Amino acid sequence: MNEQQASALAQAWIDAWNRHDLDAILRHYAPDVEFTSPFVSALSGDTSGTIHGRESLTAYFRKGLQAYPDLRFELIHTLIGVDSLLLYYRSVKGLLAAEMMLINGEGQIQTVRVHYVKE
Repeated sequence: MNEQQASALAQAWIDAWNRHDLDAILRHYAPDVEFTSPFVSALSGDTSGTIHGRESLTAYFRKGLQAYPDLRFELIHTLIGVDSLLLYYRSVKGLLAAEMMLINGEGQIQTVRVHYVKE
């Protein structure tokens, strides 16, 4: 992944979230995505904190958009790895978020680990 690819993916991802465009958001994720976040337990009731598959992720994201109708992300930094990127951004309720995304060979997000901290 080069800087241009990472920046394009990061900006498209942020823009889709800020439009609350669920279809555009989901296009970034592989069908067999694995998504882990502290919010998973609160929104889905799954105590493992992990969602498997784009279909389950769709339901989770839909609940998130309904729970936070004023949701807006502010991208702070995009950090680039070999086959991954880390988005550092301001999230819901003013939380700072760091989202590590492994990218598959098709350019889709395969694995996600989300981290939050209050300032």
